[in-house]
Order: sequence, then C-alpha cells, then structure tokens
Amino acid sequence: MKITIWGCRGSIPSPGPETTFYGGNTSCVSLETAESFIVLDAGSGIRRLGMELANRPRIDIFLTHLHLDHIQGLGFFAPLYDLDAEIHIWGCASLTESLRSRLTRYLSPPIFPVRIRDFKSKLLIHEIGREGFMLNDLQVVSDYVSHPSPTLGLRFCAENKIFTYIPDHDPVLGLPNSLADPHWISGFGLAKDADLLIHDAQYTREEYEEHLGWGHCSIEDALKFAELAKVKKLLLFHHDPNRSDEEINALHKKHINQNDSQMEISFAKEGESYIL
Repeated sequence: MKITIWGCRGSIPSPGPETTFYGGNTSCVSLETAESFIVLDAGSGIRRLGMELANRPRIDIFLTHLHLDHIQGLGFFAPLYDLDAEIHIWGCASLTESLRSRLTRYLSPPIFPVRIRDFKSKLLIHEIGREGFMLNDLQVVSDYVSHPSPTLGLRFCAENKIFTYIPDHDPVLGLPNSLADPHWISGFGLAKDADLLIHDAQYTREEYEEHLGWGHCSIEDALKFAELAKVKKLLLFHHDPNRSDEEINALHKKHINQNDSQMEISFAKEGESYIL
C-alpha cells in the first residue's frame, strides 16, 4: 500500500506563506495498491491529485462525511469529466435521503455550476455504514465514529498490513476518563494494531476545552487513543486552519520529546508518501 497526503488541513483551506510546509489544502489522501486506487475524502487537495491522474480505468472515492471541507474539491476532480473513467463514490447511508441527493445540494447551482448528471465519467454511488467487504485486493472495514453528522472511519488491509483513516473524530467526548475501556471507545476497532493511523488532532489540550462538542480531537488524546490501540505509526491530521508551520513544528518537537512509547509520531504534510 502506498499512502500519499494531498491535503491535511481542517475546516477551511488556508493557503499562504505561513502554511507552505505542511500545506493549506483540506482533507484528501490517496491509497494505491497493485489493483486499486482509492481517494479518501474530496477536500481541496483532490484537485491537484486529479491533475496527476491519467489512464486510470477505475477510481474509488470514499467520503468519510459530507462536511464542506471534505467534499469542496469534488467538482474539481478532473477524472469526473473523463468519458473513459469509471468513478465509484462511497459514503454514509442515511435513513431519510440518498447519498446522491445529499451530494446534489453542493453539486448544483447556485453553490456549484456543474450538476452531478453533467459529469462525463461513468459514475456509481454506493451507500455504506458499519460493514466489511472486499474491494479488489483490499479488505475494507467501515464504521461510524463520533463527529457531528453521520461520519465514517475506514480501515484497509492488504498483504498483512493495516491502514486506518479517521480524519474527524472525538473519541473522548469531553469526558476525561473515557479512554479507559476500549469497548466503549469510538473507532477503537478500526485503529487496533494499525501499521499506520491517520487521525484527527486539530486542537491542543487547551484549545479542546474551548471547543467541546465540535467533534475534533486534541493532540494529547489522539496520542492516548493510538497508544491504547497499539498503533505502530500515528500521523496527526486535520491541522487547525489558524496553525502556522512554525507552530506545528513546535508542537511536533514537544510531543516527540515527550514520547516514551514505541509508536512513531509525525504531523501530516502535503506531498508525503508512506509505503506499507
């Protein structure tokens, strides 16, 4: 599995001289195997990814949820306009409205000038919830995680390697002792024994206390969650849009120096790739 970061910023794109190192694009990650090409979320980072793709007979896009920072780049994804491309979009099921209908709220005037029906590719939309299935050479497990609006976390397994993607997640829910029992922790089964976990870490401990109920995780709680799940490498993700490169570097240095576990820790950076 090859995992590449195309956008790791949270909430809103934040381009500028103070974010050039870690990047200002919102959530988008690609996962490539011998038989599959997966796109995780369609934040603003998906535009550049689409410009680099050519001659892909099939692309699967998994949307963890439909908050704007995770779908705002979808209409700018070049393969959607390719007659020869087959695109599969996977996202949360709903009891009241289809995924296609919910996506149409964004992909239609006056918000966006192009409608879903105008895409030239062969487009198929799939609704998923808590389940597991095979997708070519990948075993996929999806489950709901704690975040406002229906939100999925995703686990991918291939060749005895595990990659977990939980970009928007509050496993603590404002309760200081909620990480005590794994059976009650949102997303724990998805992250357990992962070789690589990409996880929400938008806030510092102090910032988290000021944003209770917003559905995002503190860096400190992300570390505890990953350690409890026995993750080998943790990639901290969904950087706050107000966080500069200099501030992220300082946080990286602080938590690397304090890390006394065997787990490898890093902050996600646009353009970086990881091979499992």
